[in-house]
Amino acid sequence: MTDRPQIGVLVMSYGTPESLEQVEAYYTHIRRGNPPSPEQLKDLTDRYEAIVGGVFPLRENTNKQVQALEDRLNEQYPDYEFRCYQGLKHAAPFIEDGVDSMARDGLKQAVGVVLAPHYSVMSVGGYIKRAQEKAQEHGLDIRFVRSYHLHPQLIEALAERVTEALRKFDAPSDKVKVIFTAHSLPEKILEMRDPYPEQLLETSRAIASRTGVTNWEFGWQSAGQTGTPWLGPDILDVLQRIRKEQEAQHVLVCPIGFVSDHLEVLYDLDIEAQKTARELGLHLERTRSLNTDPLYISTLSDVVYAELQKAEEKQ
Repeated sequence: MTDRPQIGVLVMSYGTPESLEQVEAYYTHIRRGNPPSPEQLKDLTDRYEAIVGGVFPLRENTNKQVQALEDRLNEQYPDYEFRCYQGLKHAAPFIEDGVDSMARDGLKQAVGVVLAPHYSVMSVGGYIKRAQEKAQEHGLDIRFVRSYHLHPQLIEALAERVTEALRKFDAPSDKVKVIFTAHSLPEKILEMRDPYPEQLLETSRAIASRTGVTNWEFGWQSAGQTGTPWLGPDILDVLQRIRKEQEAQHVLVCPIGFVSDHLEVLYDLDIEAQKTARELGLHLERTRSLNTDPLYISTLSDVVYAELQKAEEKQ
């Protein structure tokens, strides 16, 4: 046993199936209990098969991020004992499972953080709501990091990747069109004055300023097929327009809304967008994902500790 205060850290993310056999259950949960049709299931399974080739590294990425964060917190702030727990939106362990585990382990104080730097009531806000409701059942004191989209170390990590990727082009950097992307959300968030679009633009501007990139724009990706309008323009439409207007022959995509390699990066960009780019005669590259980059893990550690300090200042 230790005399140091024990702090639970609920690390929340969207979740991913752990194998091809789990794809149907995973998407049934996303669709609120409605299973995908046989055609939809085949399309989804084909996408996973295309990126993983029989090996499923997607969940492992998150596991490594969570372990790296726990190690970093305990190394950086030895006055506390931090214990990280996963809470996933659409797969086990679910958000509620993570909170239950903290309560079962006797923890009384916790901080929640989402593996997504930008806040939307429809994404991060939903994670927080579920965790808060479960924590109240247990009498667990939990605070939340809402966003960290301008954290200096996050911007540094992303800027490094842009600078590195620009070297892949046989062209001056000002002749390369940089497209920052993030997961689209339903357009109705605009009526709600949701901060998500502006936070993404703030991150984009910060990276552009840090790298000296002036030839850039923002595009959306991975929109859902719900029959209602989603935020655009989609990355594939942006590529079409760039080619039509002959704006550039070289394109660098920097998916700032994603912090690890998963379907939206490995398929939607590396396969689908890459295929479109080839058909259009464009040279497309993508920046490396953050995954367990020390600068990203330090960002998470910093914002978790800062939230803990706010709680202690109020006591």
